[in-house]
Amino acid sequence: MKRSPTITWDQLRVGLVIAISLAVLGVALYKLGQSTNLFAKRYSLIAYLPDASGLKVGGQVTVAGQMVGTVEKIDFLPVDTDTSRNLKLTLAVDEGVREQIRRDSKGRLRSLGLLGDKAFDITPGTPRSLALAEGDTVSIVLSLDYEAVIAQASSAVTDVVALTKDMRSLTSGIVKGEGTIGQLVTNRALYDNLNGTLGRANQMLARFQNPNGTVGRLIDDPAMYNRMVSLIRSTDSLVMSVNNSKGTVGLLLRDEKLYRNMVGVAQGADSLMRTLNSANGTVGKLLTDQTLYDELNKLVTDLSAVLADVRRDPSRYTKGLVKVF
Repeated sequence: MKRSPTITWDQLRVGLVIAISLAVLGVALYKLGQSTNLFAKRYSLIAYLPDASGLKVGGQVTVAGQMVGTVEKIDFLPVDTDTSRNLKLTLAVDEGVREQIRRDSKGRLRSLGLLGDKAFDITPGTPRSLALAEGDTVSIVLSLDYEAVIAQASSAVTDVVALTKDMRSLTSGIVKGEGTIGQLVTNRALYDNLNGTLGRANQMLARFQNPNGTVGRLIDDPAMYNRMVSLIRSTDSLVMSVNNSKGTVGLLLRDEKLYRNMVGVAQGADSLMRTLNSANGTVGKLLTDQTLYDELNKLVTDLSAVLADVRRDPSRYTKGLVKVF
């Protein structure tokens, strides 16, 4: 059966839909390639990392936060003592940013979001360093370990939970009236006593503020201040007078003659005391000779007896002393 040479509308419509779909798909692929630089010429760089948690083959490579390539390979290195070079990253980077990546550029892992995906970010270099060529190595700086941060945050959350429990226990005790604060919150009598104390304190402050009272006059009356200023000036004048080397007190403080005279008097008094304590002198014998003391004591006793007898019978002692002519 011969096929009709004419194209029906239904066939034409299907062909148009397929053509439009292919055109849309082509534009989408082109735009996707532009956004991900799939069609750009690239060169390879190397980076060594101790670990690459969250980074995978095909992951983003960025320069100053802008995507410029992908991670081509992640290879394990042979085991050795240098644990800072456990993995070898092969990076495919656009040729257009070759001048941005230089020997003083630094690479690090950077988080893309909260899901744990990572990108390899490179800082732009400076003109004083040469641009990295094909196969050169990018220097690495250690990035922030988010797992350690999360662990610390977990510890902080645990502390906050414990603090919340303690606060709950504290507030529960306050509500139950336990302790001083609890009594202040729940005890009406204590509140009334405190209120009365505050009222009396206000009354006392009001009395203090009375300008006719003693405290009020001390606060408001400048006369006391003026007198204190005058007293300080007088004291200052007195101190200046005392410090005057020509005055009596000044001479007592500064003149060495008084000191030497006092030393001489002290030495003379010491010599006198030694002489008095000597048993050879008269005074020394009076102080130390018991026999002389007993004789003097007996003499005084006899004189006292004679004087007493004279007071009793004075005529006995005055007979014949008075003559009448």
